Amino acid sequence: MTSRTTGKLATALLVAALGAGMAGGAWAQTAGGTTTDSSSAGNTNGGGLPQIQQQGDVSWTSGGVGLDESRALLREQAHWPLSLRFTGPTADYLADVHVRIVGGKGGEVLSTDAMGPYMLVKLPPGSYTVYAKYKDQEKKQAVNVSGPGKAKAAFHWSIQ
Repeated sequence: MTSRTTGKLATALLVAALGAGMAGGAWAQTAGGTTTDSSSAGNTNGGGLPQIQQQGDVSWTSGGVGLDESRALLREQAHWPLSLRFTGPTADYLADVHVRIVGGKGGEVLSTDAMGPYMLVKLPPGSYTVYAKYKDQEKKQAVNVSGPGKAKAAFHWSIQ
């Protein structure tokens, strides 16, 4: 073989190998989420707990649309300083609730959308106001965070 033929062959093998690797990666990404998968939506927390998010110094997780997530969030709420629940008429669970948490000195510490009826938030001890907006109706509640599992707030809307 000439060096030119060898170079073309090496390039072709490299392209084929990269193509196989990418196809394998795509297959691996779509293969998750089976009934034996202990993660939730492909996250690494395991046990059905939704992915933990971070905004500044505040960590949170939200979800609970599926039974595994609901159970995991209810089980974990004793370990988180603030637990929130969002319901509609006849105790229907709600998602897509916009949540803002403001500290005692008026500074916003969290602004996000809940991915399901439960939200767990890690906040330092102190007084906060939680604003929850569903559709065009905003509600607020004062909470005093003093330690894991202590502060809970439930928001209920009569609209669907």
